[in-house]
Amino acid sequence: MDSLSATPVRSRSVREQTYRLLRRQLVTGQFRPGQRLTEQFLAGRLGVSRTPIREALHKLELEGLVIAAGARGFQVPDDSLEDMNELFEIRAVLEGHALACLAATITAEALDELRALVVQAEQACGTEDLDRVFALNTRFHDLLSGLIAGSRPRLHGLIEDMRHYVLRYRENTLVHLGGARRSIAGHKKILLALDLGDTQLCERIMRAHVREAREDTPLPGGPAAR
Repeated sequence: MDSLSATPVRSRSVREQTYRLLRRQLVTGQFRPGQRLTEQFLAGRLGVSRTPIREALHKLELEGLVIAAGARGFQVPDDSLEDMNELFEIRAVLEGHALACLAATITAEALDELRALVVQAEQACGTEDLDRVFALNTRFHDLLSGLIAGSRPRLHGLIEDMRHYVLRYRENTLVHLGGARRSIAGHKKILLALDLGDTQLCERIMRAHVREAREDTPLPGGPAAR
C-alpha cells in the first residue's frame, strides 16, 4: 500500500501528492465500489493529516471518482450501466486519437512486437487458454499506450487512468471464447490500419474495438459471467 508518511515535502506538495496517490488508488481498484472513505481512515492509510485528505476528496468528487455520503463522508461510486457506458466511450475517444497519432510514427520493430502478441493470442485461443488470451490482449494495449507516452505524456496518462478504471471491473473474470476471437480480430484490424498509415482509419477502428470490448465486460446490472 502506498504511503506518504516517509516523504518530507512542503504542504503544497503534500496536498498534491495526496490527491495524486488517492486518485491512483481509486482508478486502479484498490477500493471496492460502494466502500466508505472517511478522512480518518484515509489519513491513516496514506500517513498524512486529515486536511490534505479533505481537499483531495473534494477534488475527486468533482471528477466523479468519489461521491458524497452525507455525514458519513464519501464513498466509492457503485457505477451504473450508464456510467460504465460513458467510461468506455471516453476510452474509445482517447485510444482512437492515440492510434491516429501513432499512424505516422510507429516503427517496423514496434509493429513486429504487436504482431507477435497477436500470434501468441491466436495460439492461446486455439487451446482455449482464455486467461492467457486476456493477458496477451492487455499487453497489446499496454504496448500501444507505451508508444504514445514519449511524445504525448498527458494523453498517455489519461489513457492509463481510464483503462485502469475500466479494467478493475474485469479482474478475476474469464473472457468467453467468442469475445476472445473478436478481440484478436480487432487487433488484426488495428495492425492493418497502422501498416497503411491511415490516421482516420486508425481512429475509427480503435473506437470500434473499444466499444466491442464493452460487450465482454460484466457491467453493473448485467450478467456477472462472460
